[in-house]
Amino acid sequence: MNEAIAVPLDLSPLWISLKVSALATGFTFFAGVATAYWMLNYQGRSKSLLEGILISPLILPPTVVGFLLLLFFGKNGPVGKLLGSFDFSVVFTWYGAAIAAMVVSFPLMYRTALGAFEQVDRNLLAVARTLGASEWAVFRRIMLPLALPGVLAGAVLAFARALGEFGATLMLAGNIPGQTQTIPMAIYFAVEAGAMNEAWFWVVVIMLMSLSGIFAVNFWQEQRQKQREVRLLRNSAAPLTQKVRQILPGLAAHHPKPRSPGLVVDIQKRLANFDLDLSFTATESTLGILGGSGAGKSMLLRCLAGMENPTSGQIVLNGRVLFDAKRGINLPSRDRRIGFLVQNYALFPNMTVAKNIAFGLPKSLSTSEVRQRVEAQLEAVQLQGYGDRYPSQLSGGQQQRVALARALASEPEVLLLDEPFSALDTHLRSQMEQAMIARLRSFNGVSLFVTHNLEEAYRVCDQLLVLGKGQALAYGSKYDIFERPGALGVAQLTGCKNLSRATAIAEQEIIASDWGIHLQVIEPLPKQLAYVGIRAHQIRFIDDTQAKENVFPCWLVSTSETPHRMTVFLKFNTQPTHLQDYHLQAEVFKEKWEALKQKPLPWRIQLDPLRLLLLEES
Repeated sequence: MNEAIAVPLDLSPLWISLKVSALATGFTFFAGVATAYWMLNYQGRSKSLLEGILISPLILPPTVVGFLLLLFFGKNGPVGKLLGSFDFSVVFTWYGAAIAAMVVSFPLMYRTALGAFEQVDRNLLAVARTLGASEWAVFRRIMLPLALPGVLAGAVLAFARALGEFGATLMLAGNIPGQTQTIPMAIYFAVEAGAMNEAWFWVVVIMLMSLSGIFAVNFWQEQRQKQREVRLLRNSAAPLTQKVRQILPGLAAHHPKPRSPGLVVDIQKRLANFDLDLSFTATESTLGILGGSGAGKSMLLRCLAGMENPTSGQIVLNGRVLFDAKRGINLPSRDRRIGFLVQNYALFPNMTVAKNIAFGLPKSLSTSEVRQRVEAQLEAVQLQGYGDRYPSQLSGGQQQRVALARALASEPEVLLLDEPFSALDTHLRSQMEQAMIARLRSFNGVSLFVTHNLEEAYRVCDQLLVLGKGQALAYGSKYDIFERPGALGVAQLTGCKNLSRATAIAEQEIIASDWGIHLQVIEPLPKQLAYVGIRAHQIRFIDDTQAKENVFPCWLVSTSETPHRMTVFLKFNTQPTHLQDYHLQAEVFKEKWEALKQKPLPWRIQLDPLRLLLLEES
């Protein structure tokens, strides 16, 4: 092999190739990254057409690309005529070689950068905007750092592609030794002339140059991973847990700001499966948004935060108009003063805990003021000493507390909580729920708490807004909604498991047709009575000597056990024929069940007239 390789006398192809490739890579890096970021957010009708144009140099034959460049930059082409007026031409110059390299390497840089950007969690970007970050800050501090490995890989691929370009360069710049002859052309013409020793030299050189970039990027990524592991080991020596009784006092110590008038919402938004159409007012208490999956809960929060635009309507916060379709007002997320705690917390993984919390602080603050505010927030959530850690080094509960501290550090007027406990296990969920309640009590702004867990909503919230397919099914005090849901959908969403179609036969008597029984009622009958219901824990098991009103014999069909309660499935009047042959579910504590199961069947139950839910269609 050593005899087959000979160093040529003229090394100009090496310097020309390096010059052309460096210039092409520098241009395509900035142009490719900028285009990728723009295309990531572009949703116009011509997106597919633009995408095809941008990647066409990657799929077209190089000679075709060179031919089109020659038409464009030639003396009769539009750019060629313009340059000719200045007595300048790029054809058959190294500038032409650089232009050809730029065009053919751009698609690799663009597509790789776009793929890297698409891997970044969009929630991170959305939360950064709600914390007051401009689009440039979002790109510079969040998007680019998180996508940097992919972007650098794109730059290496673009450099390798520019280094190896042949066909388009030959068409536009020609093969002029010492001026436009790059390494690929030197190889081709050396082989054509039979100078195999020289060809071998240039092949080895271009392979080393192309592969060195890939090796450098891989080495850099390995070093970054090692640094993260070292940080993790160093910080793991510190205690990672805090007692909940220590959390609550710190949370309650949050200094409230003056009370605010509230949030007025009247919006409509067309969606694929239904239309979101809501109108309500929220004051400084915590408003729970309760509904099933796909009811429009998260979409409502995204509209309030400015992540989505309503089709029509208005959003007003403390007298400030955030959105008004008729007046063309649509404040960006960064100007709305809304804190958003999303389901996965969206902590910036490239920033420490302290930098996460400081992200939304005013830029006018001095370094010492920023440090003081961050330390105050860490103390409020009992995470002193955790400022230098990264999100990956925190438990789920700690991440939630950091996300809440970050949202409150920016002093928002509204706090949006999108199922903040969904990522936690049962034990930690209960602890963090109590901590959240304590913090919300000291927050005098408006807070909206989205959940599909009715018990969670009841414990955390004062008011409830029940949603179903984008519509408000009920709005008011949680006590009123649970005691008098009024409509079938609200009763179902608030956990009523026993429902039957109902027909009025007298002023205070109805037929529950699905249960096959007559019921006495006390509450006034609704005009459009459609259903009757009773909650499982409100069914009473009685003896013959007790109340007689709405008392019926029943047979046990099956049971379902939890650690503290027993759910019994019952059938009225006759014995069941199979496991699904039941009318009601009743919940009883284990102690009562031990006595109840000893009694002979049929048992006697009472459906208390005061506990019956008289419902209309939703």
